[in-house]
Amino acid sequence: MVLGEAQHRDFPIMPSPGQRIAVGQSANIRSLNVYNDPDDVVRRVPLSVVIDGERQPSMAAELAGRALGALAATISGSRLPSQIPNTMTLNFDSDADSIPTYSLADLRACIEKGDSEFFRRNFVDKVVLIATVLDVEDRQVTSKRFATTPENPTGLRCALPAPPPSTAFARDSTPGVYTHATAVNNLIRGNALVEIGPLGRGAIAFVFAAITAAATLTFPLLAAVPAYLAAALLWTFGAVLVFTYSPLALPLIEPLLAGIVSLGATVGFRFLVADKDRRFLRKSFALYLAPSMIEKMVAANKPPALGGEMRNVTIFFSDIAGFSSIAEALCPPDLVHFMNEYLSAMSDIIQEQRGFVDKYIGDAIVAVFGAPLDDPNHAESAISAALRCRDRLHKLNTEPAEWQLTLRQRIGINSCDPLVGNIGSRQRFNYTVMGDAVNVASRLEGANKYFGTTIMAAKSTFDRASTSFAWRELDSIRVQGREEPVRIYEPLAYHGEETPEQKVVAAAYAHALACWRRRDFAACAEALTPVAAADPPSALLLQRAKKFLAHPPAADWDAVNTLEGK
Repeated sequence: MVLGEAQHRDFPIMPSPGQRIAVGQSANIRSLNVYNDPDDVVRRVPLSVVIDGERQPSMAAELAGRALGALAATISGSRLPSQIPNTMTLNFDSDADSIPTYSLADLRACIEKGDSEFFRRNFVDKVVLIATVLDVEDRQVTSKRFATTPENPTGLRCALPAPPPSTAFARDSTPGVYTHATAVNNLIRGNALVEIGPLGRGAIAFVFAAITAAATLTFPLLAAVPAYLAAALLWTFGAVLVFTYSPLALPLIEPLLAGIVSLGATVGFRFLVADKDRRFLRKSFALYLAPSMIEKMVAANKPPALGGEMRNVTIFFSDIAGFSSIAEALCPPDLVHFMNEYLSAMSDIIQEQRGFVDKYIGDAIVAVFGAPLDDPNHAESAISAALRCRDRLHKLNTEPAEWQLTLRQRIGINSCDPLVGNIGSRQRFNYTVMGDAVNVASRLEGANKYFGTTIMAAKSTFDRASTSFAWRELDSIRVQGREEPVRIYEPLAYHGEETPEQKVVAAAYAHALACWRRRDFAACAEALTPVAAADPPSALLLQRAKKFLAHPPAADWDAVNTLEGK
């Protein structure tokens, strides 16, 4: 039997004289004092206290020592890992009812009943604490304050019926007896919490701050905060997981605070120092280079240099039909405004389709798809851009507020393997493309005026994007300056979106072209006659078929249309 006393300033609260005599005075009286942290939360209990100049084991150490058959002084003098010397950090069980609680009234009734077996089953070889659970006195706010339950006796009943379960709200304080019971359990089981010392906490906080800084320096600034929050959630989850399955208590607040400080400092460093040159580079080249090219330069952390590579890309040429007469009709300021509006509208579409605007040549736009950034579907991107440019120009022509002009554009597209890279002098150069295939795209743009079409693509582009669009083959042509013929195609619409009229015209034209190539000019003319009035390419082929009906071609005719101009 061990009684408790509380050291309260100079006047300890002790058991009554009779009780002290009954237990043999101070040999069986131990301190009930606990250790309050600066926030007045009880997370630790002392292992020993000094009373009248003599060190004595605490109540928990005394009871655990007697239960284990060891000297209490041995337990109280053990060096348990704790931030506070001579204390033990309590490891409350996660179960809110982990310490069975019995009713004294029921136990008295059990004695009167004579059921000694009940006591044997429940109390033999156990440490038993006898205390009162009061509403005001001896209540403590502990580290388990968020896992409390209504205070009902949870032990088995012997004689009296169990009271109905309480539905009262669980308070954040618990009776002090549960603190001492937890301490006794921790000492007997050897599972007191292990706290990491100041050096370990500092090392963990430093590592977390370093990871936060590295992530902030690596990722874009807008991703820095989400990256920190993800790291904080991961660390919190890991610390809780470790605490759940082991007695190790990892620091939680220090690493998160260190991460916040590191995040703020690193963001400031990037904004004021590291990203200053990058912002200058973006600002300086934003009006001259594609955003993708600028980002590539920034990622490489070096300016562009001379050099190139052979690369499979799609070349896009567009021009305004009859631009010379438009330029003559407008005064210079209006012409500049008109060109800015037109080029902006077309360039926005090209860049939205992952294209790179190489250069402007008057009213012409030269663009590349598939460079400088990779695009495995560059042919499809170029055709999509051409169709969208065609539709956008039609919309601009029908909106009087934009301009009082009706424009027609011509677009030539060719997929090839030209030289791509920084080409020019050592003092000044451009990221551009060079090669014969580039000239083919330019010639196809001009060939639209012979067929009355808006978009014309080479077979190399058709082969790469044939399944995504509705097409019709126009002809085989020999462009100026090139002996090898080129089979040309017109994209009509996205696959499945062509109009019934387009389907009828495309079918008639395909049949007529097959007749043309086998020299059946009469059948060719017959197939084109119903659609020629509404379709310029059909009207052109019909005219050529009638000409050959009157004057058949030579025997070595190869069905290739040689264009006389650009």
